[in-house]
Amino acid sequence: MKGYIKGIVGHFRKDPRVQAWDIFNEPDNINRPAYVAYELENKPELALTLLKKAFAWAREARPTQPITAAVWAGDWSEGKLSPINEFMLENSDIITFHCYSNLAETKARVESLKRFKRPLICTEYMARPAGSTFQDILPYFKEQRIGAYNWGFVAGKTQTIYPWDSWEKEYTAEPPVWFHDIFRKDGAPYDPNEVRLIKELTGRW
Repeated sequence: MKGYIKGIVGHFRKDPRVQAWDIFNEPDNINRPAYVAYELENKPELALTLLKKAFAWAREARPTQPITAAVWAGDWSEGKLSPINEFMLENSDIITFHCYSNLAETKARVESLKRFKRPLICTEYMARPAGSTFQDILPYFKEQRIGAYNWGFVAGKTQTIYPWDSWEKEYTAEPPVWFHDIFRKDGAPYDPNEVRLIKELTGRW
């Protein structure tokens, strides 16, 4: 792991195509339900140990880009941080977070992170059935000058049009409401209004 992290970060440490280094995705996630039977009972403790090493190795490579790891679960309020969330928030150059909730919960999450006084980027969001939609969330993010990544784009092999319960429930057809993704395989938008909104907010017509 040390050689891999230092090698990759070091090689691309000045590459303008790299916006930031997201060192470890959801390190304490126990991957329920798919892999929970294989998880270690003390995974959060072990993950924090590896996370600390990964941050150190990445910094040894002296990247010009910021280093971060996104908080994703738990209470982020002052005085209520878990050890792993506290480490990620205190050691990230920019604050990144995941939030698949409605606008009210998203606003509460953002307010809990503003005290760190660093740029905010939501690196996972947008789950239509959960109330996290482009129409609700993106205008707020723009107003607050918060960056945003959604990890789905075109419906395809990742099958992210299906919700999380597809790990346990079989879907034999397209779900009535897509979980994620923006375009169909032929390039047609799932919802033309979403595409129109994104273009309006980004000025990319």
